[in-house]
Amino acid sequence: MFELTGKKAIITGGASGIGRATAVLLAQSGAAVAIVDLDETGGEEVVRQIVEASGKAMFIRADVSQAADCQNAVRETVVAWGGVDILFNNAGIVQRATVVELSEEDWDRVMAVNVKSMFLMSKYVIPLMEKGGGGAIINNASGWGLTGGARAAVYCASKGAVVNLTRAMAIDHGSKSIRVNCIAPGDTDTSMLRNEAKQLGEPVEAFLKDSAIRPLGRIGQPEEVATAVLYLASEAASFVTGAVLAVDGGGLAD
Repeated sequence: MFELTGKKAIITGGASGIGRATAVLLAQSGAAVAIVDLDETGGEEVVRQIVEASGKAMFIRADVSQAADCQNAVRETVVAWGGVDILFNNAGIVQRATVVELSEEDWDRVMAVNVKSMFLMSKYVIPLMEKGGGGAIINNASGWGLTGGARAAVYCASKGAVVNLTRAMAIDHGSKSIRVNCIAPGDTDTSMLRNEAKQLGEPVEAFLKDSAIRPLGRIGQPEEVATAVLYLASEAASFVTGAVLAVDGGGLAD
């Protein structure tokens, strides 16, 4: 039920972290994967990894906060693979600050990458999915899209928007057999998590230790989050839409 042979997927922010792990896993499951990112070096490395394992992948450089880049990424995917069956809206950034500390530019930048990009990519992909008879969209939210966090005002606002955008899209497009769900990861071992420590002026190891305070007693690995995306993209989740799947070691339960 997790077989994706013949499916075509787009993954934004696929050059590193959760996006990278998901690209590799979807390719291993049979999907042809388009990795969309600004990081050309990282993106091409992921493509090489997938192709060397006999998978199908390509890299498309794009700023997903820009409409023209999103439209071009979708167009290039269609030219290469013939359509889009799966969209993982994963690209995201974090800015740790209160509303008083935030600049207007930082607010706009985080909202553009974390929310506007999902609107734009979905806008151009959904008509293709409708023509193709359906598809699956997975948005990357966060546990902080469901609860608040200290010195993370714009990040919490953006991820809360992702959660409700997901629900609204599921309602709008369910009649066309397009399922829209989101994942809500907890702290995961990525460069973005380490960047948070630097933004807050905290020692990285101490920050990671504090992040592990949850029922499972550790932070997550990108590969563990990727399995949740695979589930939501596959026929195993054929009756799941509008859902928010927490992948957080029990952080929201604590």
